[in-house]
Amino acid sequence: MSIFEKIGGAAAVDAAVDIFYRKVLIDDRISHFFDSTDMDSQHAKQKAFLTMAFGGPNAYTGKDMRAAHQHMNLTDEHFNAVAENLVATLQELNVPEDYINEIVAVAVSVKDDVLNR
Repeated sequence: MSIFEKIGGAAAVDAAVDIFYRKVLIDDRISHFFDSTDMDSQHAKQKAFLTMAFGGPNAYTGKDMRAAHQHMNLTDEHFNAVAENLVATLQELNVPEDYINEIVAVAVSVKDDVLNR
């Protein structure tokens, strides 16, 4: 069973992305990256990406992680802030710890691309 199915499918991903961006947008470490972002579009892209990354239906048509983040000069601190907000979101949604660990492993698998290493 995929992570997507384990956490509850599209409804769970939708809820997670909505809560996640509320957290990100108040996090002073990373909120400025979204100052000029169309957040409706960002939500939709993130939902499609996470659905695909977690083993659900692939409707993601966005850039790959390296291309999407190459102009941002992101650091480990930025990546860690995103990861912390993701974990806090999943905990808020009562996702079991072993599923959270699987999700964090997916995030870490793209870290070098996100940070353009």
